[in-house]
Amino acid sequence: MAQTQGTRRKVCYYYDGDVGNYYYGQGHPMKPHRIRMTHNLLLNYGLYRKMEIYRPHKANAEEMTKYHSDDYIKFLRSIRPDNMSEYSKQMQRSSAVKLNKQQTDIAVNWAGGLHHAKKSEASGFCYVNDIVLAILELLKYHQRVLYIDIDIHHGDGVEEAFYTTDRVMTVSFHKYGEYFPGTGDLRDIGAGKGKYYAVNYPLRDGIDDES
Repeated sequence: MAQTQGTRRKVCYYYDGDVGNYYYGQGHPMKPHRIRMTHNLLLNYGLYRKMEIYRPHKANAEEMTKYHSDDYIKFLRSIRPDNMSEYSKQMQRSSAVKLNKQQTDIAVNWAGGLHHAKKSEASGFCYVNDIVLAILELLKYHQRVLYIDIDIHHGDGVEEAFYTTDRVMTVSFHKYGEYFPGTGDLRDIGAGKGKYYAVNYPLRDGIDDES
């Protein structure tokens, strides 16, 4: 959406305190309490005054199967005692809906970004790919979507979901080599209609602004 100079942009912020109330054990790379810490910083700096804050409702199976297979979602529901992924997914979809309706210009969700989950497979501690579901929502109103991933890991799940379409360009900056998930080679550029719409920037360990 075009912005005139000096126009204040609308920012919507999605947060549910229950999402960060998990502890996977000492040394585990997933630390959901970081979401709570970031939220507290936002409060202490007073940034919340410049945002519209929303608490999402829990997503249902029908919403999650917009991308994931029915059998996979049934499997997750049968073995998982918590609902963190459902909440995270709904936060992403809710923000995409507001962007589509031009009710906001910027959407923030610290709990999202579960970019490793596949259509019928969990990966990298990601069970439901909230990013793919949000992009599918955006595609209802927009011809094309640009997705930029700056996580240290390759955004393999999102890339795989849109590897053969020209409606979504995926761009991933990530550590490469003997590092999870081991994908995202410079030569991985998409296929079929999606050729050249997958862009990968594999980086060496220790790279900085100058190198």
